[in-house]
Amino acid sequence: MTTTIDDKELEDLARRGRWLVLSTVAGSGAGHVGGPMSAMDLLIALYFKVMDIRPEEPSWPDRDRFILSKGHSSIGQYTAMALRGYLPVEELKTFDKAHTRLQGHPDMTKLPGIEMSTGSLGQGLSAGMGIAIGGRMNRQNFHTFVMVGDGELQEGMVWEALHLAPRYKLGNLTAILDWNGMQQFGWPLGENETHKGDRRDPWQGIDLALIFEKLGWRVVEIDGHNFDEIVPALAEAKQRGASDKPTMVVAHTTKGHGLSFTSGKFEWHSKVAKPEELNIARAELGILEASK
Repeated sequence: MTTTIDDKELEDLARRGRWLVLSTVAGSGAGHVGGPMSAMDLLIALYFKVMDIRPEEPSWPDRDRFILSKGHSSIGQYTAMALRGYLPVEELKTFDKAHTRLQGHPDMTKLPGIEMSTGSLGQGLSAGMGIAIGGRMNRQNFHTFVMVGDGELQEGMVWEALHLAPRYKLGNLTAILDWNGMQQFGWPLGENETHKGDRRDPWQGIDLALIFEKLGWRVVEIDGHNFDEIVPALAEAKQRGASDKPTMVVAHTTKGHGLSFTSGKFEWHSKVAKPEELNIARAELGILEASK
């Protein structure tokens, strides 16, 4: 079920979550940081305030479903799940190591509570649409949430789902766009540029909200780092489960949000923190424990 914690407690959990993301990736020597940190507030809100779930019973039939379509941000989801009680926080130390339940991308065959194995970008929204249709056919009242990334939004399969979901009148489906405006690689700028190209916002200057609305979605734009906006938007989307429109929550976020040296830096898409950077992070986030 949901919890009764307030916004201050949510903010504390998000800070703790960002520390766990950074320190876990540092301990494992590989992983992604920027995307999980831009999504952390959204994940904490979902797992602690919005979704009806039972961490002690991850297969509870009436649970709300969550799919992390941008699967490379798996450590963000694992962290939120660990804080919520699906797994021990200490288990995060096994992230991306041999025989772990915490694979580099979510694996539904390894960790109870993962609804879909993701990692091949673009597939999550289609799967979420299928789950929502199945729930309605079985007369179940659960809600399905799918988080997609703005870089991932360049995949054609996402647009097929965006086109079809309103036609199926899936009010029990909510997509969350983590629009952090930055990607690891981009379009080449010219003949003399490197293959990495322009990493800036792939949707700069495009009114995505209007496009989603024209496709038939109910659209809500929020500050993806403000719980006063996040929680009401997601809760209202869930309450509209019997409506005939799916909801798109356009969350404006910052890649690497929460730390001075990661915020807005494309290098931290998948960079590993050094000991001195962990010390800075611990001070900025108010973490008292020693580095992992």
